Amino acid sequence: MENIRLREGTPEDIPQLLSLIRELALYEKAPEEVINTEEQMIQDGFGEVRLFQLLVAETEEKLVGLALTYYRYSTWKGKCLYLEDLYIQPEYRRSGLGERFFEALVQRAKKENCQRISWQVLDWNELAINFYKKIGASLDATWINGTLEVQ
Repeated sequence: MENIRLREGTPEDIPQLLSLIRELALYEKAPEEVINTEEQMIQDGFGEVRLFQLLVAETEEKLVGLALTYYRYSTWKGKCLYLEDLYIQPEYRRSGLGERFFEALVQRAKKENCQRISWQVLDWNELAINFYKKIGASLDATWINGTLEVQ
């Protein structure tokens, strides 16, 4: 596998990032759900109030993976890091890149005094579920996700 570097994302990464997000949406069988724009992501991720942090994986030619996080607050635990999306292009999976992303996220969480990292995984995504179990994550099937669209 070619040399893959993890680094903090930049505004210049947003066009490729949005392409990866569209790949993820296609994989999750919801391509029509992506309505975000490059301009909105630049504003939200790199503007005056930063709503998310971004780690990217890149080869010499292109971005091949992303981890997009933001902070959330637990009344029981305090500050937590939420992993909104972790995506690695199929040809780069099973290369250790997922573990590298999580190692970097754990370091970020410790540095920022977060009490935990949390995320969601689709119940049919066995590849991801097996990966999360392999790294020692606990998966909780007792909570039901709620969503209320506002537009």
